[in-house]
Amino acid sequence: MNSTRQQKIARLIQKELGDMLQKQTKLAHGLLISVSEVRVSSDLQLATVYLSVFPSEKGPEVVSNITANVKALRFDFGERVRHQLRVIPEFRFFLDNSIEYMQHIDELLKK
Repeated sequence: MNSTRQQKIARLIQKELGDMLQKQTKLAHGLLISVSEVRVSSDLQLATVYLSVFPSEKGPEVVSNITANVKALRFDFGERVRHQLRVIPEFRFFLDNSIEYMQHIDELLKK
């Protein structure tokens, strides 16, 4: 069970990272990245971030690019929230494929 502090930090990370990624992807036309969920560890040192990418075919490529540039992203994030967080958590990015899973289940139910 997450504490109130973990939930607040998760919401802050989701908002700020979503805004940062949205600004970065304005240059790439036809690509949409959103932060669907953030889970913060109990010691607030690690944040697991789930990304939803449209079109979904580019998902693994986008997540690998973001993972390769995680240090720069974490630094920029730290600059944005330096007055709100004492410790900037490490980020781990994963692809959230719940939308594709729902579509697949929907197709199976239609048959």
